[in-house]
Amino acid sequence: MYAIVEDSGTQIRVAEGDEFEIDLREGAEAGSEIVFDRVLLISSGEGEPTIGLPYVEGASVKAEVLEQFKADKVTSIKFKRL
Repeated sequence: MYAIVEDSGTQIRVAEGDEFEIDLREGAEAGSEIVFDRVLLISSGEGEPTIGLPYVEGASVKAEVLEQFKADKVTSIKFKRL
């Protein structure tokens, strides 16, 4: 069984036991729970999946926050030819 959820403009395929990265959240500490209520698709692996228009009504996905972190800062330099 898996679901596709929308978060911050990105679509994420999730299944039970999966670990995935999302954008940083304010107030979400390690051990807290996040609920994704924008579920686009639910599939049990058998038969046809349930597809939302645009979201599946009454469906939600709960996830536990393992840790919050920031990635290394990325710097880019653009050179202009004179």
